[in-house]
Amino acid sequence: MTQSSLVRFLWICFFSACFLAEVLLSLPCRAGAEEKEPVLMEEVVVTATKTTEKRKGIPNAIILMDEADIQASPAKTLGELLANELGVDWRTYGNYGGASEEIHIRGMSGDATQVLVNGVSVKSPSLGTADLGRIPLNNIERIEVVKGSGSLLYGSGAMGGTINIITKRPKRDKIDLKVSAGYGSEDTYLLTAEQGMFAWGDFGYYLTANRRETDGFRDNSDLTHNDVSLKLVLDKGDILDISLYGDYVDRKYGRPGIKPPEGTQDYFINGVKFYNSDVASLIDHGTDEDGHVVLQIKSKPVEWLAFNLKGDYTYMENYNYGRYHKYSGIGNRIWVTNEVLGTEGNVDIKPFKGANLLLGVEYKDYDWENDSLDLDTTGSEVSGSRSVDKADLHTTGTFAEAQYRPSKFFKVLAGIRHEDHSTFGYKDLPRYGLIINPLENTALKLSHGKHFNAPTPNDLFWPEDPMGKGNPDLKPETGWHTDATIEQALFEDKVFIAVSYFHWDVDDKIRWEPDSNGVFSPQNLRTYKADGCEIGTKIGPFYNLTMGLNYTYTNAEEENRAYTKQDYGPPPDFQYTWVKRRAAYTPRDQFKGSLSYWSNFGLTVTATARYVGNRVMYSTETDVAYPDTKTVKYTLDSYWTAGLKLDQRLYNHWILSLQGNNLFDKGYNTYLTSFKDSMTGEETTRGFPGAGRSVFFSVTYEY
Repeated sequence: MTQSSLVRFLWICFFSACFLAEVLLSLPCRAGAEEKEPVLMEEVVVTATKTTEKRKGIPNAIILMDEADIQASPAKTLGELLANELGVDWRTYGNYGGASEEIHIRGMSGDATQVLVNGVSVKSPSLGTADLGRIPLNNIERIEVVKGSGSLLYGSGAMGGTINIITKRPKRDKIDLKVSAGYGSEDTYLLTAEQGMFAWGDFGYYLTANRRETDGFRDNSDLTHNDVSLKLVLDKGDILDISLYGDYVDRKYGRPGIKPPEGTQDYFINGVKFYNSDVASLIDHGTDEDGHVVLQIKSKPVEWLAFNLKGDYTYMENYNYGRYHKYSGIGNRIWVTNEVLGTEGNVDIKPFKGANLLLGVEYKDYDWENDSLDLDTTGSEVSGSRSVDKADLHTTGTFAEAQYRPSKFFKVLAGIRHEDHSTFGYKDLPRYGLIINPLENTALKLSHGKHFNAPTPNDLFWPEDPMGKGNPDLKPETGWHTDATIEQALFEDKVFIAVSYFHWDVDDKIRWEPDSNGVFSPQNLRTYKADGCEIGTKIGPFYNLTMGLNYTYTNAEEENRAYTKQDYGPPPDFQYTWVKRRAAYTPRDQFKGSLSYWSNFGLTVTATARYVGNRVMYSTETDVAYPDTKTVKYTLDSYWTAGLKLDQRLYNHWILSLQGNNLFDKGYNTYLTSFKDSMTGEETTRGFPGAGRSVFFSVTYEY
């Protein structure tokens, strides 16, 4: 699809949505519709500029969700919740309880999405990605997703977009109390509790706690998850607001891997069963321990000046037990620990009417440790095999962003970040924006920014073992992200329409690839880029109904090395050319829809549907799939899933909930990899299966 065709397509969809909305809203509304809050152009956003700004004054396309949106959704996790949003691709490595849930925005990889909780990154420094499955839904007050380059304000990793999770805080003159218990498929149960209030004058707190257990859909896919969070608040209004937030997550889970071919025989080593026809591993497992502490001080002593100071500490430990050699049974135990200390300060100055200047500095120190030991064929520790590798990294970012609105009809924005990295030197990251508001509820937005992603400590320093090794010669990823967005509210804010065109590119994209011996190490690809469009609308309320529809088209391609010699030794012993192909695992088409109904007697029903187009996977560097996908041997088929949730409120304080996911039990795979049968020696490509049908019932008391 050419750029001109895309532009025409966007405008056709824009006016078609407007016409559909006008037809629907010509119908009379029943009583009760006014109870639902419409989508407003006046919604306030903080993440996009680190200042309080109305939606129509932000140059980026954004997604906003609040407690009501979370409560209505049939999603069980934060990843599932965001999966139904425009421009978002949700992925997991299969259907086991502890599988990491990654968010990919506009076709970019998971490490290109910055995920924040109260403005502090919760991405694993060693992996570069965030597991949204660890963030409990009942702790969230608001979600802000800002699409496009966020490197100006958030540094490395904010290339495709930024997700900021704002946790709950106490409310004035109100005591919040909610407890819930639920049980569902796969012997899953959930216990949650939350309570918040202002206890003494201006001092308040909000506490949440959760426990979740499941046996999972397959053998060795169980999960035990516990988390707790506490936010303490001293609220003196604009003069002074101090908050101290802390959370702790503890998870234990099995790692079943891919699903082997039907008829695979049980395989034993030294009397221990290693795999069967259901899972590739019956004994691999892992644990996670995460903790965050965030101290934030805000003050606005005068109308034209505000400042924000923040300090944070992060501790993450991942333990992995793996018996990777399916013939001998040898393996290893690995503990990867990350500690991060961060500080940030910024000042927001309004020198005259319509002008805004943000100045800030951010410092982060990363300590990484890899502690590993080998296991023999019986699973016992190999004496003298223990090794400990450590690394220390630090970054300093200084940024400035200026906004100016000379009139109500338009606004300009420009800024730059200077990022100084202890390993790679410095990067300068500019961003520009333009917002045109020809009408009160119309916003035409342009955003263009440079992005940056540093290799992780795992990429650089992973010690060599039979499975992989790091690459200290990696270069950071760099590129640009450009988008143009039209947002329009119609019919007294009962219809909201958003249409975006985006283009991004990445040079030196990092990807782990195997050498001739099957040992994986990270390499820099030559280029990685995409063009696409997003079209979304929210309509309602009418007849006690609201509806949301959205479609995302992404045409992403990559260039990879195609080796012309079998010798993988150092130059000049090998030669290579570049192969252009469709980007791996990136769907071109995604469609999402939702329909909500609420009654006057306390019943709320929400139905969702999600379509993900086919995706391709490559087994070697020379596989080609551009422009004809028929040349690819490994394709993941497109699929539909549907979800439903019913909430019934009783006697003001009780809520009965019934939710179902993947109601039609559609089978699909999320990723592909090879499986070698140790008994027959046959090697096949198999998938990580997605979650099947599940049903969950819960009872909640709310005060």
